[in-house]
Amino acid sequence: MSDGTRISGAGVVRQWASEWKKLLFAPLAAGVVALGATYLVAPTFTARALILPPQPQSGAMSTLASLTGLAGLSGGAAGRTPADQYVALLSSASVQDRLIGRFQLLQAYSKDYQVDARTELERSTRIVAGKRDGLISIEVDDKDPKRAAAIANQYVEELRRLTSELAITEAQQRRVFFDAQLKETTTRLAKAQAALQTSGFNAGAMKAEPKAAAEEYARLRAQMTTAQVRLRALKSTLMDNAPEIIQQQASVDALRSQVALAEQSGNDGSTSTEYLSKYREFKYQEALFEMFARQYELARVDESREGALIQVVDTATVPERKSKPQRGVIALSVTLAAALLLAAFIALRPFWVRTG
Repeated sequence: MSDGTRISGAGVVRQWASEWKKLLFAPLAAGVVALGATYLVAPTFTARALILPPQPQSGAMSTLASLTGLAGLSGGAAGRTPADQYVALLSSASVQDRLIGRFQLLQAYSKDYQVDARTELERSTRIVAGKRDGLISIEVDDKDPKRAAAIANQYVEELRRLTSELAITEAQQRRVFFDAQLKETTTRLAKAQAALQTSGFNAGAMKAEPKAAAEEYARLRAQMTTAQVRLRALKSTLMDNAPEIIQQQASVDALRSQVALAEQSGNDGSTSTEYLSKYREFKYQEALFEMFARQYELARVDESREGALIQVVDTATVPERKSKPQRGVIALSVTLAAALLLAAFIALRPFWVRTG
């Protein structure tokens, strides 16, 4: 760069000194204008709720794991905490749509379509899970401070609704599993009882004294059914040559052999064979029913303790002060930006004049 076009530090300082009034008052004027413009923007209020989501129990899934191998499913994806799962539920479209309908947010946000209102609600909401404490913070921005607090608190109620409907915790998963098994077994037990009642009872059946043999047979079949359920669950997650699969398959085969022997001992060709067969089926279904009913009640007790209990640490209250716009920050930022731009313009103006 030639001497005629070189910009020197001393020259820049002289330019600034000669126009110090402009450097001082022009940015101040820009800041005042920006400050005045903030009064034309409707204030925004932020309400905040803080909750503690249900915590996993220490004795998680011991019974269900022994039956179905579902213990690995309750922990969720690797690297995700229970709080992350609840944050995802709070951010779901199901929750957002219920909030939009409850608070008439289509009209409040001046939107014609549900998807646009959903986007606006998502933009106005911040749901964050604390990495250390596990607490979930729900912050909602709104022009109406009362509505901001109401929406933040309703998020908590919607989470309670979802956790009561979905099997999220391990106790809920056990309860759902055993509830389904209990319903199926109840139907089969009723059919077995009806079949037993229509089978008739004669002297040959009386001599056979089926009670002890039938109860032993029912116990063995119940054990075999449990082992088969466990084997199916293991095969869904492990290779066929895994040691756990081989060991469980051996248990199933052994129990199947014992069941076959019990069946043969009852099939003696007498007139009581039909009655014995139906009696054994009835006792088998009865044993399954008692087992599933017991485990279902245990799961319900655990669920009541774990509770899908959403503990509210801080209830959202109506904010007294606005959160946006931050007038002081905006005015200061505009003032500094104007000062920097003007200083750069004054410093570079001589160069532009000489090269023009």
